[in-house]
Amino acid sequence: MPFATPIRTVHATDLAPRLPPPFTLVRLRERGDAFGHARHIAAEAGAGTLVHVGRFDAAEFALVLEPEEPLSRARRAFHAGMAALADALAAHAPPETLIDIKWPGALTVNLGLVGGGRLAWPYGAAETDVPDWLVFGAMVRTASPDSEPGADPDVTALTEEGFGETGAIDVVESFARNMMLYLDAWQDGSFSAVADSYLRRLARGGDSASIADNGDLLLRHAGNGTTDRRALMSALATDDAGLFDRHPERRP
Repeated sequence: MPFATPIRTVHATDLAPRLPPPFTLVRLRERGDAFGHARHIAAEAGAGTLVHVGRFDAAEFALVLEPEEPLSRARRAFHAGMAALADALAAHAPPETLIDIKWPGALTVNLGLVGGGRLAWPYGAAETDVPDWLVFGAMVRTASPDSEPGADPDVTALTEEGFGETGAIDVVESFARNMMLYLDAWQDGSFSAVADSYLRRLARGGDSASIADNGDLLLRHAGNGTTDRRALMSALATDDAGLFDRHPERRP
């Protein structure tokens, strides 16, 4: 799943992420919608385009990809994105910080919801066709809103978990570097590196787990040896945790 040649360049400033050369930065103002904008421009902008919203309270961004596999297999880019996002937080986390993924794309820090990821593809694309593009979108809550920190024990922010001065730009830059490594490994024929990293952080109790060729989660229960299959496609169609509510006072 390689990057295409960028069609534009945007010079970074102190207020913009500095991205590795394969990426092309598109910046939106604070009220922008990174995921929606990336989907809108994906066909024209091409792979490696990263749309970033300049928010003080959250890292909100979306990355355009151009897969080389049928949609049913290419959808596993979601796992690469989530692994890269979790690694981005781990790079700035205090020692002993617990960073987990809840199926399929909720990201927690010390058991509090801090953000997550989602995936889009062209409407009407067949499972057996290679889609023109995919968009991985992410949001991580970096700072608490005006309400009192800790008011909701199920929701947190990086500032509440000891991340110090780590901000949105730090998260985006780390994500880009990690995502490039995972995509390179996948392109070299080793999706296992992506799957291993994703599953290492997946909250799954004592069950063993693997990722099917179409991205589904296979859970083998230690007690009775049975296996459950959780469909990725249907899971991506829901947002039960409210991760991407456009009202950040409640969700990241």
